[in-house]
Amino acid sequence: MTRAMHNPALIALNDSPRLPLIAALAVRFAATVTKWERQRRSRINLSNLDDRLLKDVGLTNYQARREIERPFWQG
Repeated sequence: MTRAMHNPALIALNDSPRLPLIAALAVRFAATVTKWERQRRSRINLSNLDDRLLKDVGLTNYQARREIERPFWQG
């Protein structure tokens, strides 16, 4: 599972020294699902950009298509 957590509440929970194992696993699971959802939404939004906007963000149409076609769990 990923250790990259950006939500302050998840970070605080994960760093708690007295957190039971099941709770620690639940926090990591929540962080992973949150990351997957963020990636899924980003790819959906990327799919809505036209060529002009893709150029503005420095992507070719080919690069955008490759990113959009990746599964949500791939970072």
